[in-house]
Amino acid sequence: MNIETSKVVEALTKVTDPKSGQDIITMSMVRDLEVKGNDVNFSIELPTMEIKHKSDLNFACIQAVQEIYPEANVNVHMISRTGNAQEPASPLSHVKNIIAVASGKGGVGKSTVSVNLALGLKKLGAKVGLIDADLYGPSIPTMLGLQGHRPKVQEVYGEPKIIPLEAFGMPVMSIGFIIEPEQAVVLRGPRLGGIIKQFFEDTIWPELDFLIVDLPPGTGDIQLTLVQTVPVTGAIMVTTPQEVAVADALKAMNMFLMPSVNVPILGIVENMSWFTPEELPDNKYFLFGQGGGEKLAKLGHAQLLGQVPIVQRIRESGDEGAPIVLKDVPFATEAFMKVAENTLKQVAARNEKMGPTNIVKINT
Repeated sequence: MNIETSKVVEALTKVTDPKSGQDIITMSMVRDLEVKGNDVNFSIELPTMEIKHKSDLNFACIQAVQEIYPEANVNVHMISRTGNAQEPASPLSHVKNIIAVASGKGGVGKSTVSVNLALGLKKLGAKVGLIDADLYGPSIPTMLGLQGHRPKVQEVYGEPKIIPLEAFGMPVMSIGFIIEPEQAVVLRGPRLGGIIKQFFEDTIWPELDFLIVDLPPGTGDIQLTLVQTVPVTGAIMVTTPQEVAVADALKAMNMFLMPSVNVPILGIVENMSWFTPEELPDNKYFLFGQGGGEKLAKLGHAQLLGQVPIVQRIRESGDEGAPIVLKDVPFATEAFMKVAENTLKQVAARNEKMGPTNIVKINT
């Protein structure tokens, strides 16, 4: 029997990783594949040796190879990816960068920035996903035209996993896909944390360059659950120019900068920077004041990623479920594309200068 390595690899694409729901070849889990006669030897690299369904994964590998080579002797060796057993493994090791979009108060356009940033990064060629973590006020279903849609559930080794919905070729998850639009979300901290964990641990996310997380305003349970569940590459703060918005955004920013959290600030987005009527394109009216974004950037030793003007079409596009960054609207489209371009640069600089962010351990 002549066993071909390429066919063994093809067979292993049918084996599912119990953690991510992706196949083990896509997840780069197969190591040291060697074929000698009828012997097929390889290792499976796991995020931790404590992973559930480890034995099921082992048998699935053997079965997949023996389906095409029944006489093969398949030897699977399980190894751990984490050298330090004390460090928790990320449930999304196949996602390169997780970016939190945060604000100090509501109404500053954080969800609008999140949606347009995500699609702007995708427009620049990146593989991007989006999580609507604002459980009390999920806006993403409306902004992406997904109201009333429900995600499917797929069983992986007997356990249910959520398949994200897709908008404009981008995977998306929101509690708004699970509850009715008019339904009030009344949840205490532990239940809020449980839902956020499900969005990361029990959802089948593909390989991504960026996963954008649209957070609720403030510094609450959801923010803490996020940093305790996944390693956050960095945070982007959204504010308007006015002093009251900057003061609240500063508090939210300082949460990420706490030594116990230590999430870098990638930059500041100043929304509603000025109003320019379409019929008077050279005029700027600073309805909410000036300089708030620059001030917050200086306080956080961060860059101002961009200023987004008040443009009626931005609001209309969000309500219509067709984000402005995918159109060609003067002042608006280029403003969000500048934010996306600067975010790419800041993430590249952050990853060059700093090591990966650790999952936060907070002792209470």
